[in-house]
Amino acid sequence: MTAIITGIIVLIVAVPLTVLITTTYQKKTAAATIGNAQDKAREIIDDALKTAESKKREGLLEVKEESIRTKNELDKEIKERRAEIQRFERRIQQKEENIDKKADIIEKKEASLSAREEELTRQKEKIAKLNEERVQELERISGLTSEQAKEYLLKIVEDEVKHETALMIKELDQRAKEEADKKAREYVVTAIQRCAADHVSETTISVVQLPNDEMKGRIIGREGRNIRTLETMTGVDLIIDDTPEAVVLSGFDPIRREVARIALEKLIVDGRIHPARIEEMVEKAQREVEAMIKEEGEAAVLEVGVHGIHPELVRLLGKMRFRTSYGQNALKHSIEVAHLSGLLAAEMGLDVRLAKRAGLLHDIGKSVDHEMEGSHIQLGVELCRKYKENAVVINAVESHHGDVEPSSLISCIVQASDTISAARPGARKETLETYTTRLKQLEEISNNFKGVDKSFAIQAGREIRVMVVPEQITDDGMVLLARDISKQIEAELEYPGQIKVNVIRESRVIDYAK
Repeated sequence: MTAIITGIIVLIVAVPLTVLITTTYQKKTAAATIGNAQDKAREIIDDALKTAESKKREGLLEVKEESIRTKNELDKEIKERRAEIQRFERRIQQKEENIDKKADIIEKKEASLSAREEELTRQKEKIAKLNEERVQELERISGLTSEQAKEYLLKIVEDEVKHETALMIKELDQRAKEEADKKAREYVVTAIQRCAADHVSETTISVVQLPNDEMKGRIIGREGRNIRTLETMTGVDLIIDDTPEAVVLSGFDPIRREVARIALEKLIVDGRIHPARIEEMVEKAQREVEAMIKEEGEAAVLEVGVHGIHPELVRLLGKMRFRTSYGQNALKHSIEVAHLSGLLAAEMGLDVRLAKRAGLLHDIGKSVDHEMEGSHIQLGVELCRKYKENAVVINAVESHHGDVEPSSLISCIVQASDTISAARPGARKETLETYTTRLKQLEEISNNFKGVDKSFAIQAGREIRVMVVPEQITDDGMVLLARDISKQIEAELEYPGQIKVNVIRESRVIDYAK
């Protein structure tokens, strides 16, 4: 028990001591740990302070180096600017010096010019005085006043100008004629050589051959009833005279005359000649002529190579087969003009088909001009407009006789082709009265000019030979006179082709040896 109590007491004493010892040890251990941590913290703080101080010193050094570098750069730039400013100042100073020098030179030149101007003024005054003395001396020597001398000089200058003008006109005319003649000959000759057409001179009568003279009586019929019927139906006069085996049909309308000819030939072949048969044959002949007119028109269009023409215009072209103008068949003339127009258009690089079309239709008005009021030009224009022809074709029809101005080269070509076809030798017949009237007018125009002695129309009116008075017309004046006569002939006369104006100045001196 004692032992237990002792044990308990020992346990009671030992437990507190153990706790105390343990607590004391733990405190010592914790105090030592805290001390070590504080020491480490101080070391870390010291290291951080040292590092911060080092960084601070490095940053300060870098800032100082950057500021030093920036300062050096600024100093360098300032030096360069100062050097550049100094160069500018030196350059400006040199320019100012140069300007001062130039100003001095200009002042000297102005002084020199002023002196020269004064000298020139003195010389002008001296020259004017000498010129006045010279004029007075010239007037004294020549016996002419200054106005008279001026008129004399102006006359000399005027004569010289006239001479030079005449020479220039002559030279330009010669050059233009050579070039124009060369081109015109080339175009026209080429066109004419490539276009050959037969022309038949038609009249107002047709002759029908009879198998025998007994047929004349049958054509006349009992109491002339057959011939009256035929004349009434056709509108043509039948002339039955002593001409053996022939009957003459007379009428101004070639279509009616053709109908009468065909009907009469059919009656002669048939042998049954009486009024009823005559009426039947005339109707057949009219239908044949209408078919013939259509065929002629179509053949003309086909020959020329033009398509798209209105059928009514084609029929009117066929009617021109029976129409003549100054003895020239109108359809053959139109075909020839179409061919010539096409050839000339090809030479000049124009629309060949349009030129042929205009040439073929240029006289279309002649197919109806004996039926309707108006000239063939007006009628032709109306027909072309009615059947919606091209504006170029209408202008060619309207201008081919010069009634209006041509609006295209094709119109000019048609005008030239019409003149070529009409003026070709043998193409047309001209009455003697018209021919002689034109020759008289040519001579009258030439004789009306001052200085003309006499004039002669020769070469069938193709040339006018003018003889001038040599004392009134100079050699230079001949050029101007020929030009004036040509212009007046062009203005007052109408003629095919061209007329040559030949001015002749002849001086004769006659003396006698005794």
